[in-house]
Amino acid sequence: MSTKSVLVTGCAGFIGSTLSERLLADGYEVIGIDCFTNNYSRWIKERNLLGLRLHPRFTFLEQHLLHTDRDLLLDKVNYVFHLAALPGVRTSWGAHFQEYVDHNILATQGLLEALRRHTHVEKVVYASSSSVYGGMTGPADEFRVPTPLSPYGVTKLSGEQLCLLYGHHYGIPIVAMRYFTVFGPRQRPDMAFHIFIKRILEGQPLTIFGDGGQTRDFTFIKDCVDANIAAMLSPVQGEAFNIGGVSHLSVLEVVRLIEKATGKQANLLWLPEVPGDPKHTFADIGKAQALLHYNPQFDVEHGLRLQIDDVKRLYNL
Repeated sequence: MSTKSVLVTGCAGFIGSTLSERLLADGYEVIGIDCFTNNYSRWIKERNLLGLRLHPRFTFLEQHLLHTDRDLLLDKVNYVFHLAALPGVRTSWGAHFQEYVDHNILATQGLLEALRRHTHVEKVVYASSSSVYGGMTGPADEFRVPTPLSPYGVTKLSGEQLCLLYGHHYGIPIVAMRYFTVFGPRQRPDMAFHIFIKRILEGQPLTIFGDGGQTRDFTFIKDCVDANIAAMLSPVQGEAFNIGGVSHLSVLEVVRLIEKATGKQANLLWLPEVPGDPKHTFADIGKAQALLHYNPQFDVEHGLRLQIDDVKRLYNL
């Protein structure tokens, strides 16, 4: 039996690189594509790729999905994980919006057009976001009407709806994964945990937007990867799934956990709330538990210790 092949778009990123390593460990061939968007330093993404580049079953392509031969890319691929996107709620306002349209909508639509012609692909897994929901006062299930609060959320919802639309009309076996604040080793440097850890370790001021009472559902990277693998192997298609974790905490509670784990005190700087930043996110994961047998394991305190160690290594702290 020949080894099955998996395409991972955005393979140099936080989730993409970790997922690629898991797929290789599980015996798959992996084709990774990434265009190194400038949302954070290239050297960090190159670090994510170090182990992958040495693996004999990994092929790396430095290309933009809008400017690559998508038919050639999909020719011998069995599964597709479409994680490539331009992230960031706060940076999606204003003049940069066209970049979000290009990376998050047009690149997705172009990939879907190619997938119409490649009926041998067994499953496509699209990386969506909890940002499609907007604000929440309690756990949100997948029946909640999406009301994004940022241009980024609008583009991720557009990509998700395109995926489900193409899946319905053209029989593409596709599912969408709505991630809720994924954290852990390799987390992007523009994300809260990474920023908090680095600034506390360095003794630098730590900015808190609003009153610090905003809460998030936190998902450890291993749980996120497990959910993706389960979605790939599941017969379920045409569905969106919430992918959350086992911990729901406020920003200030997270800061206190980092202080406890590092033995250092945060120097807090308070600023007004940021437009488009939801006050609360809270995942109802019952659907993923029932259909994908998703069973998150890592709590924030355990996962934070692993991420703190990774940040120390990254910056030699």
